[in-house]
Amino acid sequence: MASSPDQKPADVNTETIEAVTGNETYGGGRDKAAQLLKDAGHSVFVTPEDNKRILRKIDLAILPIILVIYCLQSLDKTALSYASVFGLIKDTNLVGLEFSWLGAIVYVAQLVWQPCVAVLLVKLPLGKFCATMVLCWGITLCGMSAAHNFGGLMAARFVLGSFEASVAPTFIALVQMWYRRGEQTNRNAAWYSMLGVVNIFGSLLSYGLAHIQSKVLHSYQIIFLFCGCLTVAFSTIVFIFLPDSPMQARFLTADEKLIAIERLRMNQQGISSGEWRWDHVRDCLLDLKTWLWVAMLTAISIPSGGISTFGPLIVKSFGFDSFTTILFNMPFGAVQLVATIGGAIAATRYKAKSPILALLCLPPIIGISLLLNIEYAPHNRGLLLFAYYITSVYPAISPLIYSWSGQNTAGDTKRKVTTGMLFIGASAGNIIGPNLYKPSEAPHYTRGLRSNLALFCVIIVLVGLGVAWIRVLNKRHAAQRVILGKAANPKDLSMENNKTLAKEDEAVNDVHTAGGVGDKAFDDVTDLRNEDFIYVY
Repeated sequence: MASSPDQKPADVNTETIEAVTGNETYGGGRDKAAQLLKDAGHSVFVTPEDNKRILRKIDLAILPIILVIYCLQSLDKTALSYASVFGLIKDTNLVGLEFSWLGAIVYVAQLVWQPCVAVLLVKLPLGKFCATMVLCWGITLCGMSAAHNFGGLMAARFVLGSFEASVAPTFIALVQMWYRRGEQTNRNAAWYSMLGVVNIFGSLLSYGLAHIQSKVLHSYQIIFLFCGCLTVAFSTIVFIFLPDSPMQARFLTADEKLIAIERLRMNQQGISSGEWRWDHVRDCLLDLKTWLWVAMLTAISIPSGGISTFGPLIVKSFGFDSFTTILFNMPFGAVQLVATIGGAIAATRYKAKSPILALLCLPPIIGISLLLNIEYAPHNRGLLLFAYYITSVYPAISPLIYSWSGQNTAGDTKRKVTTGMLFIGASAGNIIGPNLYKPSEAPHYTRGLRSNLALFCVIIVLVGLGVAWIRVLNKRHAAQRVILGKAANPKDLSMENNKTLAKEDEAVNDVHTAGGVGDKAFDDVTDLRNEDFIYVY
């Protein structure tokens, strides 16, 4: 079916057209997207062909930038663990838990700054805000190469964490702003999978940089300086090419901007309001599922913080030298990459994240159990490495939690506050995690590994509770729709892929086909207060 932004399809009634054009009856102009649609003065009917074309343009313009940014951030974070293998602890005279606190202090900073980040994400243009933060953390990492003791490293790491606090929340906001709900899981997994890429190529990079002979700089200082300069250089590209929203995107024509907005109607999450709303904050704090996701993310971040900081040291304890340890960390990254992308693809295909989340907890449970029960001896190296590698499936869990939360939260302020709370939980977990691993317990790190094992079991329980609560919420909204004369179980077009929509000749944003769902899409209403909102598992 051919279409154009000013085409009015025969099966769309007057109420649908009013909703699409941002009529005051429905939108109130609270979301900036609603105002743009109102100013356009005509309806926008998005066919599957339009949707596919615009999605391709968005992917090419947005994804490469956020992939590289997260790759750089992951490289900056893991630079500490690589540096530990190449003499950081000895050269800076670290003792006791000081190295553990160098890993944790970044997350202390992130925890402190998350409330401020949530406000800034609502009020400031996302593209320029992101570019500024990238520039500042790159400069900080360069400066960290001058630190030569625990106090200097702690100060630099705290400042680094302060600037990095905004990166992942910004990416979640960008994905929600640009993509339909059915597209979000794969995009969140794409940028998060850069952690695996870094563990592959970062290992090679560190291996090469550590071979540089210098009479002035230690190996770890060269690593810090190189990563920092790379980040500073890329911040310029971010400032120039990352748009603040679909409404300001220079790579889209005026008509394409309308399509980019309208294709998100069935998300019912809005795009950007620029207005901080305390009623959204209240809804977020009183929403049980918010706390369930915070608990899940805290539970996965504790093992993540510990293993990411002490992982190379665990491998080294198998009996390898420093350079061999770095090389053997590469398969760890490959497993992360495959698990993260594979988990997202499976969740998208089956339109369910909860069962995939539970399944992803099983390999780490098996791996940690093996690490706790196998003797650390040369003849067991192969089995120990296998246990370590299957444990590395755990990074695939976090992006699915982000997506599950993001797909089930509406209202601009509520989305940003929810994301901030998730990262407070993640930061707390990453603070606790490294401190469960005591250097005095090397090489087995029994306390840390046992705690991690228990937490993966806890995540499975929390996933079950999340599914049960979502079912309750969907039943409540279905009852409310019936009272208002709408369909009890309408089709959720936001979760349908383009192939299915094209096969059934359905528009991406047809309110009539969706049984009235979508009328409040750009009203900046929270999911709890929008009876048309359909929660996903």
